[in-house]
Amino acid sequence: MKLPRLLSAVLAVCLIFAPGANARTAPAVEAPIIDFGSRFLPVVARQGMVVGPERLAAEIGLGILEQGGNAVDAAVATGFALAVSYPRAGNLAGGGFMLVHLAEGNRQTLIDYRETAPASAGRDLFLNEAGEVDRERTYFSHQAAGVPGTVAGLVLAQARYGTLPLKQVMAPAIALAEDGLQVSFALNLEINSRAERLALNPEARKLFLTPEGEAPEVGATWRQPELAWTLRQIAEQGHKGFYQGEVAARLVAEMEAGNGLITAADLAGYQALEREPVRGSFQGAEIVSTPPPSSGGVHIIQMLNMLEGFDLAAMGHNSAAYIHHLAEAMKLAYADRSKYLADSDFEPVPVAKLIGKDYAARQRNLIDPARATPATEIAPGRVLVDESHDTTHYTVADRFGNVVSNTYTLNFSFGSHIAVPGTGMLLNNEMADFAANPGQPNAYGLVESDANRIEGGKRPLSSMSPTMVFRDGKPWLATGSPGGSLIITAVLQTVLNATVFDMNIATAAAEARVHHQWQPDKLVVEQGISPDTLQLLQAMGHNVDVAPRTLGRTQSIMLERGYLLGATDTRRLGGHVAAY
Repeated sequence: MKLPRLLSAVLAVCLIFAPGANARTAPAVEAPIIDFGSRFLPVVARQGMVVGPERLAAEIGLGILEQGGNAVDAAVATGFALAVSYPRAGNLAGGGFMLVHLAEGNRQTLIDYRETAPASAGRDLFLNEAGEVDRERTYFSHQAAGVPGTVAGLVLAQARYGTLPLKQVMAPAIALAEDGLQVSFALNLEINSRAERLALNPEARKLFLTPEGEAPEVGATWRQPELAWTLRQIAEQGHKGFYQGEVAARLVAEMEAGNGLITAADLAGYQALEREPVRGSFQGAEIVSTPPPSSGGVHIIQMLNMLEGFDLAAMGHNSAAYIHHLAEAMKLAYADRSKYLADSDFEPVPVAKLIGKDYAARQRNLIDPARATPATEIAPGRVLVDESHDTTHYTVADRFGNVVSNTYTLNFSFGSHIAVPGTGMLLNNEMADFAANPGQPNAYGLVESDANRIEGGKRPLSSMSPTMVFRDGKPWLATGSPGGSLIITAVLQTVLNATVFDMNIATAAAEARVHHQWQPDKLVVEQGISPDTLQLLQAMGHNVDVAPRTLGRTQSIMLERGYLLGATDTRRLGGHVAAY
């Protein structure tokens, strides 16, 4: 049942002052008289908004908007600040994707700054003498690191689409690292959760742990002078400040000391790329999302196409019938992922066919409305081909109409847990996202084909899915999520909640989610799904598994009637909406 219009407005104003919102600029916000829907209400603003996983970085992004910067300026500032305040996933030595809507020209572009395999990397890199994958080397060694892309991507975005000088945009992150930040409960918990592994690397132990091997205490001031130095090199020299010069030399020296693969030539040759996003439609809205080497956009559109042929609203949100149809569409899409998706610069990826309405109609006919199809009976669809849990996401919108949806990562929480001496930064372990042994599950249980084999210069397949939804040609929803293989289905359900069930963005983010990725053959559900519904799903043949943890963590902005409606996913600690 919806709240009365006046009560919705009052509560919306109250939320501006609630934890997780930016209270210092709240008086400038004029609350709209809009019924935002029941249960949860978004933060409301008119001028600008940053929604992210950590308060300090989101506030830094908002500060750049207040200085006259645009959404790209704020997104770049937030990205560099997260490297300081959110080390589990914020980074300088990782990679990701930035989806940008530019109000001028009403166009969208995608900046691909995914890591690449070092030139010397070969397909059998992580196989031992028995031909089996060496998991320790794949996840926690110097060889697990791909050539970093984050700095190149953020600097490229700033140079092409930002309006402020790079030094100005990076200054708050440098000050945060140099002057120090007050350790929050969330940061203390995150570091302590990985303390044992971080302690195995002397440099990581020095950076993140006390002499007793624990995280800095809650409330303590944590300074990162070496990271401040690295950030300053980038601010002063741009791309060259990271990929050449002293920062690069220190990274290469650590590679040589640890039998890693990244060379000075690998770093000097790295370039972020600008790509055309993938596009689809769903119930009259346009979906714009991330192309290969991410699988996210392709499969979000593919699943929406399949589900468009069913009356989902009549089934009821999170009913047994609704979840059943979601799961069956998910299985079909993830089966296709296992065969067709890879870096399209190296392998032919049939994107147009996979996101086509005709193909979706064929696949839709495979869904039995009353029975779960076992994964063993599902194979990748027949498509004729012509000759990445601890990611992070944030979303930004400005008063000019620009919107940014950005997802980046080190792969695992704290990446490989190996730090580069003298730089303050952690190495990624993104090489684990290649198919180390094609046909066998990776760290997220995903089965991938030979198309995603390791090759020098290649970008590993990803699930990162920064996504936007447009209505009447204008941005209406921007969202994304961390979570490895869970990302795609978390974004899918956020879009469905908002479009099919007309939920406000806070409710759309908060509702319980489900996930199926074909292999393993399990329907994973969050707490909050009715026990009766779970029994009905089991009776249909689903192998239901109640998740011990949450499924994704979206950071979203909805744009309606001149207002910005923001919601940080409450599934984890520390999320924040900064707005004015």
